[in-house]
Amino acid sequence: MTIAAPSTQLYRILIKATPQAIWDAITDPDWTKKYGYRTAAEYDLRPGGVFRQPSNAFMKSMGVPDIAVEGEIIESNRPHKLVQTWRACWAPDEAVTRLTYEIADRGDGLAELTVIHELEGAPNVAAMVGGFVEGAGGGWWWLLSDIKTLLETGHSLRN
Repeated sequence: MTIAAPSTQLYRILIKATPQAIWDAITDPDWTKKYGYRTAAEYDLRPGGVFRQPSNAFMKSMGVPDIAVEGEIIESNRPHKLVQTWRACWAPDEAVTRLTYEIADRGDGLAELTVIHELEGAPNVAAMVGGFVEGAGGGWWWLLSDIKTLLETGHSLRN
């Protein structure tokens, strides 16, 4: 059975953290290696700057190249909004997609993180990041759950 994942995926989560803490968890390599795929993302946060997410050993064993995802920064408004391109290097025949992070302070120590991933022309990547492909890492819902858990407890879901 083939599942058609949405070409635009939106995820929204409340996190007991400041917008700056969430921003850092997304963009700081010291944070990105603590959750999710546990690799140190590289961000040059200026418009036109480069984004790179290296592969981990498991991903490499599955045929993913050394750089799993790369892109270019379109807009960077610390700590509220980051817009970038997002190219899945393991799927070179699929379109470059657009990823937006929006972070809003909701008061009482809560911030709202919204992730919008526009995946037009990348149906296989959409299925993977949507969590529809068994053994492909879980997708955005899993990654965002891990960020939330890390920021709120100090521990990743896999600790």
